[in-house]
Amino acid sequence: MEKKTRERKPRMEDLIPDPKKRTEVLSRLYKGDPILGEGGIFTDMLQTFVNAALEGEIDHHLKDQSILSDNRRNGHTHKLVRSSAGPLEVHTPRDRDGEHEPILIKKWERELGTGLDDIILSLYARGQSVEDVRYQLRKLYGVDVSAGTISSVTDHVWTEIIEWQQRPLFPCQTIVYLDAIHYKVREDGHIISKAIYTVFGVDVHGERDILGLYLSENEGSRQWGLILEDLKNRGVVEVLFFCVDGLSGFKDVIEQVYPKSIVQRCIVHMIRNSTRFVSDKDIKTVCADLRKIYSSADRQQAEVALEAFGERWNARYKEIKPKWVENWDELMAFMDYGGNIRRMIYTTNPVEALHRVMRKVTKSKGAWVNDKGLLKQLYLALKYNEKSWKRKSFNWMPIHRELIDKFGNRYAEYVVQ
Repeated sequence: MEKKTRERKPRMEDLIPDPKKRTEVLSRLYKGDPILGEGGIFTDMLQTFVNAALEGEIDHHLKDQSILSDNRRNGHTHKLVRSSAGPLEVHTPRDRDGEHEPILIKKWERELGTGLDDIILSLYARGQSVEDVRYQLRKLYGVDVSAGTISSVTDHVWTEIIEWQQRPLFPCQTIVYLDAIHYKVREDGHIISKAIYTVFGVDVHGERDILGLYLSENEGSRQWGLILEDLKNRGVVEVLFFCVDGLSGFKDVIEQVYPKSIVQRCIVHMIRNSTRFVSDKDIKTVCADLRKIYSSADRQQAEVALEAFGERWNARYKEIKPKWVENWDELMAFMDYGGNIRRMIYTTNPVEALHRVMRKVTKSKGAWVNDKGLLKQLYLALKYNEKSWKRKSFNWMPIHRELIDKFGNRYAEYVVQ
């Protein structure tokens, strides 16, 4: 039986062969010198390694040519290169014939491939301004990056955003949540409020995804109609449920584009609107009585609970019951389904959770310079926080079985795709 050989752990001598350099590094470590940044211990080591590697590259190049040519070394070029460990002084060897092309750091490169662009995007995605990013890079890595460079790095994302906004979509969405969030943007010397329209979908496999972010001056049903047309053009053929807030005309524009879809008005939004002018001493009791309506077993029991609510509160808050009566069909659409589907469609909370991610990284901003800057910030924030909004949270198998039972082939034909 073969003996297993233990893999030897690397020692200090392997990492730093030069005894003098090794002693110097240990001495600086014990003194508490910084590890990274300009003049940092690791930065110095990395600089030594990079320059040694470049020397090795030209040695290999000249060795290959030694038989056919008398090409030889011809000094060095010197430049300062950015890296996530700090700035490096690089001395690139030259050859007499000018044929040597360095591989590690090419002739015109000013950055060692250590993912500095990714660091910039990550910091920007967390809501930091260009100046904040500059400060963090200087403080953490000793790298001085201009505002123009940072803007250039983030601008590269714009092509990715356009492709993302125009990508084809899965043809059947089980539910689509529609909601908007508002931001201040500078335009023509004025600061105006603009709406980001968020379309958040769950497909037939229970997978969540942001189907689109759209920017416009004001939230309105006409704009939502244009957005739904865009979804259709990008491949969304079927939507079983839409969950929306109480925006006037919402149901009409949805039915024009997706006439078979069921429109559920958000219960949570309705409760907020209903209790806006309820006094503090009554708020808990009023909410408890409203809960009896939407937690009923079926529509008939819900109607009984609504009548009971009216008898108790009409004298004090006469405006609440008529609001529920006027929007009854949209509010009670979820009553025709089992508990799992009810929990999925009765509120726009999933898209509001997405908006919380967006607000978290933008709460310190007064106003954006332009639309492009706002969309870049939101896109990167969502991209770098996918785990918080993309995970499944519904008990999908019972939902799947009920959807097949209720919608038949209209739903089932897309499951196998």
